[in-house]
Amino acid sequence: MASPEMIRWYAITFTFCVLLLIYPSISIYCDEDDCYDLLGVSQNANASEIKKAYYKLSLKHHPDKNPDPESKKLFVKIANAYEILKDDETRSQYDYAIAHPEEVFYNTARYYRAYYGHKTDTRAVLIGLLLILSGFQYVNQWTRYTQAIEMVKKTPAYKNKLRALELERSGGVTNKKKNNKMDKKIQEDLSEELELQIKGAEKPSVWGLLGVRFVLLPYTLSKLLLWNGCWLWRYKVKKAPYSWEDASYLTQRSLGASADAWRNLDEATKDDLIQRQLWVKPNMESYLSEMRRESKRRR
Repeated sequence: MASPEMIRWYAITFTFCVLLLIYPSISIYCDEDDCYDLLGVSQNANASEIKKAYYKLSLKHHPDKNPDPESKKLFVKIANAYEILKDDETRSQYDYAIAHPEEVFYNTARYYRAYYGHKTDTRAVLIGLLLILSGFQYVNQWTRYTQAIEMVKKTPAYKNKLRALELERSGGVTNKKKNNKMDKKIQEDLSEELELQIKGAEKPSVWGLLGVRFVLLPYTLSKLLLWNGCWLWRYKVKKAPYSWEDASYLTQRSLGASADAWRNLDEATKDDLIQRQLWVKPNMESYLSEMRRESKRRR
């Protein structure tokens, strides 16, 4: 379940994204003004009337003719209105937006596609998308990590381990006054030391983010191809015996165990499983039968 902080963060992000979409849809063409009103023409005016009105107003409010700062701002608005109304396609879109103001997202999408679609670099869009997804991914991983830490810290097992480490650091002294004076930095170090032992509570790493993995994709693919080539040459062509690391990989894959689960097994158990050569089908079937018999015997 998401924490209150995470819910607030998602709510703020969602609200910000909605505002980015809705606010421009209200004033995407001529700000708060009406493009036709700016040029002083009706919505039924033809192209010639619009052009004539623009030239008349532009001469009146051009900065070279009129030094008034307000007149300069009006000149910019007039020029923008003319750019919208002189083109049949953008004028049609503007007329549709006036007639259907409730279609906020559709009107906004048409506007940005018409004015910025041809200028948008696909690579920039992809990078931006990866950055956004990576940001969400990092926040989500960090939230899950902190939640796991807080949950484990409330368990008796964690508190007992922390107490044992405190006694070890303090030389076995149990005096309450001395324990109460323990330096805060030492307590933080103890907590960090125990956090490393918590299964499934690994801190998020930038190397696991989607954006970083995408950037490193060529390197990853090259490394994978090289690894597979070496594997085929060593074990399929030369028929060499499996190394301990490769046998360990095959055993883990055969068991369907995660990397964390396999890493947390003791070395004796790993050696026993590897010696069974479970990647060989008959050996795996024999092992599964043995596990089923053991399970029935315990019941």
